[in-house]
Amino acid sequence: MIQPVPFFKTPFWYNWLLACIKPIYRWRLNKRSGHLADFQDELTERFGPFQPAKNRQVIWFHAVSVGETNAAQPLVEHYLQQGQPVLITNTTRTGQARAKALFAQRYPELFQAVFLPVDQQPLLDAFIDCYQPKILLLMETELWPNLLQCVAQRGIPQLLLNARLSEKSAKGYAKLKRLTYPMLSQLNWIAAQDQATLQRFADLGKSVSEMSVVGNVKFDITAPDWVVTKAAQLKQDWQLSHRKIMVLASTHAPEELQLLTELKAALQADQNLLCIVVPRHPERFDEVFQITQQLGLNTKRRSLQQAIDANTQVYLADSMGELWLWYALSQVAYVGGSLNEPGGGHNILEPVALGVATVLGKNYFNFQVIVDEFVKQDAVNIVQDAVQAQEQLLALLENTDQRQHMLQHATTILHSNQGSVLRHIQLIDQFLASV
Repeated sequence: MIQPVPFFKTPFWYNWLLACIKPIYRWRLNKRSGHLADFQDELTERFGPFQPAKNRQVIWFHAVSVGETNAAQPLVEHYLQQGQPVLITNTTRTGQARAKALFAQRYPELFQAVFLPVDQQPLLDAFIDCYQPKILLLMETELWPNLLQCVAQRGIPQLLLNARLSEKSAKGYAKLKRLTYPMLSQLNWIAAQDQATLQRFADLGKSVSEMSVVGNVKFDITAPDWVVTKAAQLKQDWQLSHRKIMVLASTHAPEELQLLTELKAALQADQNLLCIVVPRHPERFDEVFQITQQLGLNTKRRSLQQAIDANTQVYLADSMGELWLWYALSQVAYVGGSLNEPGGGHNILEPVALGVATVLGKNYFNFQVIVDEFVKQDAVNIVQDAVQAQEQLLALLENTDQRQHMLQHATTILHSNQGSVLRHIQLIDQFLASV
């Protein structure tokens, strides 16, 4: 039996501030995406009026962007395989593109992905009426006051899954405790990645009787089936068997410029060296290409379907949903968003799962607990700047023994932390059984 949760009316000041910001937000969307063919669809999904739902009585996942969507993947897959309709909402275009790439073609009748509406009560009430969700499953961090209030008012269970809360984020929430406490109180359950996260939520006022530590679903990671096959084909087609390949993954400005500047001499001196660059955000693809041209590096682009040849120094992977493939082609990886400021980092478990020795910068607080465990076991290398990153990447490419040492430790950590997906499913099923 689901225990009812209280619901709290969102403060007037929050709704007033949101009403003031809304026109600016809409203007920014138009500036960023107004030229795209599906822009009108994005506007209606974010601001209404909503189109008829493909399914009702859905299992509703909210995943902010790519990382949260990837974390939700095994959970979504489980319920789709059971024949249950699933709705995913995203905040970012990259997140929605990832969700559709994962599920839209394989489950055309059961799956739907749309943008989360703006956090205003009339919009959210209309959205909930449209889809009539059985449960709301929020991935990792993003909490919206009106969303939580509207769902709680309907008596729909809402769970925060794979929850993580850094010390920095906890301090931010603590400054807005009158907003934070009601949000947390309206959650039926928080499934925390680790004890530190659970304690931070408890310090913010969430009852420990409504939380549990279930681990991190990202440790249960496996590469999609197509990746190994496709990588083997590309290695043959592009004659990569003798190449020393590094990938700069999920990079942000100014990481590409800094890293490629440091790597330029090595790339020019060693024809067997190849650097694959995968910028985090698609709107920066052309910007990164211009950087490679300014540095005089021979560059091929995925978006133009260009093949890597013997003279290629940089391959710009300006596509969506193929990061696994670029990891599978590489021997070493730099995981981005960790040397820029403020940074925060991205998921190191993807390269680890494919046996790729991994380097990342010092600013990895979004994945603090995960990375710290790998650091303690010498399973990843942390660098302070682009100079150190270049040194570590080249050293690992040259030293097979060092790479294998890192990967043995990394694989042990990965396997010892698996099992969180099953624990999450058991928790979700307890709530589904009561609706």
